[in-house]
Amino acid sequence: MREGSLEAPVRHPIPWQDDDWYDEAKLDEELRRVFDVCHGCRLCFNLCDSFPRLFDLIDESDSGELDTVDSAGFKAVADACTLCDMCFMTKCPYVPPHEFNLDFPHLMLRYRAVEQRQGKRPKWEDRLTQTDRNGKLCSHIAPLANLGSATWNAPARAAMQAVTGVHKDAHLPKFHMRTLDRRTKGDWRPAVNEDAPAFGRKAVIYATCFGNYNNPDIGVALRNILAHNGVETEVVYPGCCGMPQMEQGDLAAVAESAKTVAAELRPWIDKGYDVIGLVPSCSLMLKFEWPLIAGDDDNVKTLAQASFDAAEYVVDISKKEGVADGLQPLDGGVTLHIACHARAQNMGMKAAEMMRLVPETKIDVIQRCSGHGGSWGIMEENFPVALKVGKPVARDAIKQANRHVTSECPLAGAHILQTMDTLDGTPPKTAPHPIELFAQAYGLPTNH
Repeated sequence: MREGSLEAPVRHPIPWQDDDWYDEAKLDEELRRVFDVCHGCRLCFNLCDSFPRLFDLIDESDSGELDTVDSAGFKAVADACTLCDMCFMTKCPYVPPHEFNLDFPHLMLRYRAVEQRQGKRPKWEDRLTQTDRNGKLCSHIAPLANLGSATWNAPARAAMQAVTGVHKDAHLPKFHMRTLDRRTKGDWRPAVNEDAPAFGRKAVIYATCFGNYNNPDIGVALRNILAHNGVETEVVYPGCCGMPQMEQGDLAAVAESAKTVAAELRPWIDKGYDVIGLVPSCSLMLKFEWPLIAGDDDNVKTLAQASFDAAEYVVDISKKEGVADGLQPLDGGVTLHIACHARAQNMGMKAAEMMRLVPETKIDVIQRCSGHGGSWGIMEENFPVALKVGKPVARDAIKQANRHVTSECPLAGAHILQTMDTLDGTPPKTAPHPIELFAQAYGLPTNH
């Protein structure tokens, strides 16, 4: 190992089927080992609220060291982790292969898994993470569901907060009656441009629960972009990637999702199709997290090697064949937020590379946490913290004063607009996915 641990980070498989992994005493021992290293370093102090909570816990103890910290205080540290992986990927100098062997996010995941096994995880949070069940139900009653979840509907949101713990002011994604898989089960198949340099490529668009139920326009936009660039596509949605269950520590459910989805996508891969995830969190699961949780499954391993993030795939076309003609400038400039789970894929800023293919368009990039953190940021106890963590991003977006604000994570994009509004900014009405803006630059429809 070189001095300073300059090698690329390495993640170990998660031993979630090992009973020792759930042993409370062994977990506490590992928490104290890792927290002691973090206490002596503090390089990660500005990433999320986990680290300020940890450092305050230690600093306010009798000795100012971990030996006088009650283990009960560790729960607040674990609860604040959004599993964004930024400490592991961008800050921590002690990740494997360093001998200290720190993986803070997966340690917080272990804490939640122990809670989950003991039945200590909040019941309503578990129900909220059942995205397929919720999506199937709410898509059939979308107008009513969207009416009840609108932030301006104060009585309904107050009741929701009282029952579920979802903060009454937190933006919630809308549902669509015409989900992405419903839109593509008919005869709609955009004509493939046979004159495009990338003609001959084939790809499966993995819709993801968000792309299927909450924002089908991302999938429509991507399918039109790829058809214009000569790529034959199919839309497939076997089920959720399991990221919401992972946030709750339910790794058995994640493993089941991994094996189910991978088994359905494997025949497409065998026929020469690439696999594209619409949302970075889901692409991260397919490429990195699933092999650490269900790495004994050959379909999971094969899928990891065949998977791309949406922007990553467009950039791959641009570098290997070149994109098709027709891109036009976007008026007013673009503020582009690079989502944490896109950064965690260790692929570079592909959304920025993609947007810079658009001619004569100002692109301002922000690399910082939006504060949302998936289902974490909407909960009553977390929403104020989510706004606090996201303020630097919102301030930068206000200063840049671009017409378009976009994020690879649709939830982060909406949260950025909401945070801008709290700072008396003038946010756009919507924060489209970069894929939607790219389609707009092509003059292609994002709806069907």
